[in-house]
Amino acid sequence: MGDQVGQAVEGTLYYIPYAEFQRIRALDLPREQRASIFADMCRLNALYMIARAGSGHIGSSFSSLDILSWLLLEEMRPEDIFFSSKGHDAPGYYSSLIGMGKLDIDLIHKLRKIDGLPGHPDIGTPCIVTNTGSLGMGVSKAKGMILANRLCKRSGRVFVLTGDGELQEGQFWESLVSAVNFGLNEITVIIDHNKLQSDTFVKNVSDLGDLAAKLRTFGWRVERCDGNDIGALAATLASLHDEIRPKIIIADTIKGKGVSFMEHTSLDSDVAMYRFHSGAPDASSYRLAAQEIVDRLRQQIAGAGATALTFETIEREATAPPPATAQRLIPAYTQALLAQAKNHPNLVALDADLILDTGLIPFREKFPDRFFECGIAEQDMVSVAGGMALNGLLPIVHSFACFLSARPNEQIYNNATEKTKIIYVGSLAGVLPGGPGHSHQAVRDISTLAAIPGMTLVEPCCEAEVGLLLNWCVDEAPGSCYLRLVSLPWSIPYQLPSDYRPAFGRGLTLRDGSDALIIAAGPVMLSTAIEVAEALEQSHQRSIKVVNLPWLNQVDAGWLQQAIGDCRQVYCLGNHYVTGGQGDLVARTVAQWSDRRPVVTCLGVDDIPPSGTNPEVLGACALDTQSVLRAIAARF
Repeated sequence: MGDQVGQAVEGTLYYIPYAEFQRIRALDLPREQRASIFADMCRLNALYMIARAGSGHIGSSFSSLDILSWLLLEEMRPEDIFFSSKGHDAPGYYSSLIGMGKLDIDLIHKLRKIDGLPGHPDIGTPCIVTNTGSLGMGVSKAKGMILANRLCKRSGRVFVLTGDGELQEGQFWESLVSAVNFGLNEITVIIDHNKLQSDTFVKNVSDLGDLAAKLRTFGWRVERCDGNDIGALAATLASLHDEIRPKIIIADTIKGKGVSFMEHTSLDSDVAMYRFHSGAPDASSYRLAAQEIVDRLRQQIAGAGATALTFETIEREATAPPPATAQRLIPAYTQALLAQAKNHPNLVALDADLILDTGLIPFREKFPDRFFECGIAEQDMVSVAGGMALNGLLPIVHSFACFLSARPNEQIYNNATEKTKIIYVGSLAGVLPGGPGHSHQAVRDISTLAAIPGMTLVEPCCEAEVGLLLNWCVDEAPGSCYLRLVSLPWSIPYQLPSDYRPAFGRGLTLRDGSDALIIAAGPVMLSTAIEVAEALEQSHQRSIKVVNLPWLNQVDAGWLQQAIGDCRQVYCLGNHYVTGGQGDLVARTVAQWSDRRPVVTCLGVDDIPPSGTNPEVLGACALDTQSVLRAIAARF
């Protein structure tokens, strides 16, 4: 039941029901006051959504909510379009859509669940008009929408929200010129200029300098205001109504706005990491943040002469931490990289604004002069690495696998044509974690990189194999390499022999068998393979062999034939699209044999993976143990 909140209780989550949004929106108040109350109501609900989901982006959501509230409540007409090119602010946007009655209130409980709201915007959600991907696409998408509207004789403006870190992507700047050439006055771009990106201050990575002057040189009408001052924003938007050029508002905001200890207001501190960029707050931080928002709402409502708000509550579900025995590949990579850096003075590390997630903080501390933060500019980073390699360095390039394999693919290929040696390390590989959704699920990285000449792709299955494969890439590989890393802690039902050393193109038998063979790489799929093999032995009396093949685009044909032996069925289990995955390599190799060819079946991702919890996503992709078990059992 709804009630008024006195003192927030630790372990209890608070949200505002839709009826209260309806009541507040109907109050006869000054428009700016109503929008301010609405924004804080959305902050509380966005905080609830992130805390309940266990992940999300508080800072970006909170910095942009005053902007969103004014646009949705007062500025936009029915024919207008809004979307965010940032993507990280999805919880804030969802909460404002719920407050407007455009999304069902029940979805507030389903952030990052397969039947709810995806971690990043997806057009399968009502009112979401375009998907986010790598940053920088927003203005280009808006231009396309307006050109289509004009051709179809439709009216309407397009408002695009971008981040300031996003301005490091070249596509943003590419998109500006033709908007002026086409006279696209329907576009209003709002830059959420909160001064912080994932790792640090924007100015520490790629100083924007006189941003307004830069933007004006492209021919746009540029204005600047305090984006968290609704009155200032409203006045700025009003001043642009009759402008015949494309328009940009630089909205100076505060990341985490609305909760004092989440706000980062000092531009002079040497911030190493903004705490509330991503992830859910712990129980104590949530309680303090919710109390602060509730107290401010109480004062605002009282000042408006309205009846106090009522709230709904739910007890926070306890989530068990991963077991201590779970394999953590990123920390293992950190230690292996430090060891290699000690042995190779020419080894340097480049990062794309993901220093925490890629495990590079210890490297930066130990070798500060050999660490290079390149920011949200993967194409630039990869070509910088190419120049370094041409001048005698050994660059190791880091980002999430989804961005590193795709955004700078042409630059990686160009480096390969120079026959230098560069190591690319893609973390967050595969369909998990499932919460962020398809923009972050790297399930095409093997296919996009496998054909690059001289490039060897490898994926470790456990902590021990991380160091062994990195050592091979650094010390033995004749050319460039791609190291694919699962980022989630994962419990594995196998162990590598103490004397194991990777042999190029060859795998390691983890479980012997004679009826069928399962080939896989990485901790997620190999764990499933072992579980399926054991279940088939119990339920179908079948003897299933399981092989770890860490080489994703190379296989020794002689070894493969020996490994298959008398097995008439081979199953390739891939944490990747079936097309272009490791299974394609195995199937092509087997197809060349003149006799004793087994049937090769590739199991993997065959459609765009959904956003959801990890078990939900594995099940939807038919990569969980029960799905794989059914697929293989049906063929016996």
